[in-house]
Amino acid sequence: MTALFPHCILRIALDTPLNTVFDYRWHCEPEARPLVGQLALVQFGSREVTGLIVEVLDETDVPEAKLKDALAVRSQLSPLSPQWLALAGFAADYYQRPLGEVALPGLPKNLRVGTTVALDRAIRKLAKNEAPHDATPANPPPLNAQQQAAADAIGGASGFTPTLLYGVTGSGKTEVYLQSCDQVLTREPDAQILILVPEINLTPQLEGNIRARFPGVMLATLHSSLSEGERMLHWLAAHQGRARIVLGTRLAILASLPNLKLIVIDEEHDPSYKQQEGLRYSARDLAVWRAWQLQIPIVLGSATPSLESWHHAQSGRYRKLELRERAVKNAVLPQVKLLDMERDKPKDGLTSQLIAALKLRMERGEQSLLFLNRRGYAPVICCESCGWISECTRCTSFMVLHRPEHRLRCHHCSLELRIPRHCPTCGNVDLQPLGRGTQRVEEGLQALFPEARVLRIDADSTRKKGSAQEAFDTVHRGEVDILIGTQMVAKGHDFKKLTLVGILNPDTALFSQDYRASERLFAQLMQVAGRAGRAGRTEGGSESEVLIQTRYPQHPLYGAVVNHDYDHFATALLEEREQAALPPYLFQALLRAEARELATALEFLTIARDCLAHPNITINDPIPMTMTRVHNVDRAQLLIESPSRPQLQAFLKEWMKMLREMKTSRVKWSLEVDPLDI
Repeated sequence: MTALFPHCILRIALDTPLNTVFDYRWHCEPEARPLVGQLALVQFGSREVTGLIVEVLDETDVPEAKLKDALAVRSQLSPLSPQWLALAGFAADYYQRPLGEVALPGLPKNLRVGTTVALDRAIRKLAKNEAPHDATPANPPPLNAQQQAAADAIGGASGFTPTLLYGVTGSGKTEVYLQSCDQVLTREPDAQILILVPEINLTPQLEGNIRARFPGVMLATLHSSLSEGERMLHWLAAHQGRARIVLGTRLAILASLPNLKLIVIDEEHDPSYKQQEGLRYSARDLAVWRAWQLQIPIVLGSATPSLESWHHAQSGRYRKLELRERAVKNAVLPQVKLLDMERDKPKDGLTSQLIAALKLRMERGEQSLLFLNRRGYAPVICCESCGWISECTRCTSFMVLHRPEHRLRCHHCSLELRIPRHCPTCGNVDLQPLGRGTQRVEEGLQALFPEARVLRIDADSTRKKGSAQEAFDTVHRGEVDILIGTQMVAKGHDFKKLTLVGILNPDTALFSQDYRASERLFAQLMQVAGRAGRAGRTEGGSESEVLIQTRYPQHPLYGAVVNHDYDHFATALLEEREQAALPPYLFQALLRAEARELATALEFLTIARDCLAHPNITINDPIPMTMTRVHNVDRAQLLIESPSRPQLQAFLKEWMKMLREMKTSRVKWSLEVDPLDI
């Protein structure tokens, strides 16, 4: 019977590496034709998959015999807006990926897989719950002069206004965000606001602040820890315009927000905003483009802005607002001291000065934080008799000792082995751990301070869902004397009783071959230092301190940290980058190749290097990656550079066409635009 009805052609983008769209026939009356932006279920090979309708046509050049019928159209879901389709199209073009690989993974899995049951259930659930519309804020605290000026400038902005909110740690950037949101929601009744944070563990605290401030506004959260049902419900609330504030990690930048009026990027410098697999996009950069597309304000906040954002602010491309003082009365920036490990030899990884400082805080009932960005017990175990070390058999890396679990674990391929009872080479039973991870520091602290309440927060101790938030709640309740943590504890958290931060073993980053290492180390040190003294000094309390254990106390980076001097540090780094012709004064792309043999990957990259003439484009020689072998796969890379972003994009577009036509069955390759790790 359906053959008697008129039909149209649906041009559909699918989540496939093929850089094309696919035509399907759909039988319907003319007035019931599907709309661009709707989702459709189609047969693709042997699978039924969901695709995105990007065109609706009257005819196609696909032969009738090869033309398949679409199976269903998700008509109960309103179409994705032209602005959202343009965002997905821009990301696909800029990052050189097929449209379907960008657009479809950005949607909830329950929309893309299976039946419409989950969608129908979510729609009914939202329909039953009347969306609140009272944007009246509850008990907003008074702002200091700098905060008020920043909130008014952001909340009163119109059009595309990119703003770098540069505020020292504890300066009250979150409160500026909230009061700026208040102004936007009050002025525009249907406005939606998108707030991005770099990591999932930062969402609960900010979510609590938002709910307390705006009890009459629907809030949606979007991050990978949500169940598929929760993500579907929250995504749909945003898509329907019911959620007035959407809080999420980087994946939320691809959320459908039909009434978006303000974007806030907190900790904008954080590398977690860059997706490192699949579509390697920067959520921060896409957010700036989305704000430009919609002609709305965007705020990029940080105590240690990325050099790219700082450069834009210095050149006038971004407006810069500054918060130079801490928001809480009597709260000042902590005093930073360098502990020379050559003079004060560490015991169990801790110098005598740091041990004394920890003891003083315990006596005063205050909290301390020890920061070490290395999980596990020790980075490696070795045999002092023959020199054997615990190397991974599948990667060019070491097996990390996890002593409580009695395991050696590779942090790259997840290979786990039992701790050997004797050296595999010479049989020596006296195997020793080298270096320290958070587990070993925890063990040493419990021996030094048996009465102390010690808590470790890292990826190993917070594997279970909800365990990270439970651990942070324990700290906030004051039930911890000494907190040991990795970068999970370095930013965003407001520990009221914490007055001491000890930083262990930061020196390794000083000698990295990565030109971004010093920028990242400085940001990391400033962020973790900012956890101390945020609540102000109480009567009889200690001055907040940050103690950095180092063997290189004269290094200029540490001098900048001691003086809390981001401005001069960033200016000096930018001068170095300009002289060396590095980003942000140069634009880069990185072609990576993986194969069973390194020679195969290098051969492919050599052919790729020579296959296209490239005026004004520099293509460097292919080289093995720093981590050459991961999970029995060898990896190499090819760096492409240009002083012109448009010229680089034009070259990449033509180059990708040629590479996709090459026979590469023995090689898996991928392109990353604006790479962070080289």
